[in-house]
Amino acid sequence: MKIGLSYSRCVRDIVDGKVDIKDVLVIVARTNFVPRDDEQWRNIWENYGGGGTFGSPYSNPEWMSYSDEAEQKFLDVTLELYNSGKLHQPRQYGGHPASFPHYWLDCVLPDEAIEKNAAVKDAWEHYKLLARLIA
Repeated sequence: MKIGLSYSRCVRDIVDGKVDIKDVLVIVARTNFVPRDDEQWRNIWENYGGGGTFGSPYSNPEWMSYSDEAEQKFLDVTLELYNSGKLHQPRQYGGHPASFPHYWLDCVLPDEAIEKNAAVKDAWEHYKLLARLIA
C-alpha cells in the first residue's frame, strides 16, 4: 500500500500508470478543493497544467505537459480518490501539511506482525472492514 504526500504528483503517477489506484491507501494533499465543483476543478486543472494566472497558489505546474484531452483522466482519478475517501485534504480542517520532496511512502505490514499482536490484528481487521465499506 502507498501513502501519497502530493496531490498533483500522485494523481499524475496514477494517470501515467506508474501507480495502481488500488495500491493507494490515502493521499494527504495540500490542496483544498471539491472535485465535483466544476469551477474549483477548472481552477485546479488550469493551475496544475500551467495555464493559470501568475501568482497561483500552486507552485509546481505538474501537469503542464498534458493535453486538454487528458483532463478527463485526471478528473476521473481525482473523483475516484475523493469518492472513496482516499483524498485527505487537511486544509479543509484548518491543517497546514508540509511539502516534501518525496511524495510516495510505502507501508507494509508483515503477516507475522499482525498475528503476533492482538491489537494490531484487531486494527487490521477493522481497517479491512472499513475499506470494503467505502470501495
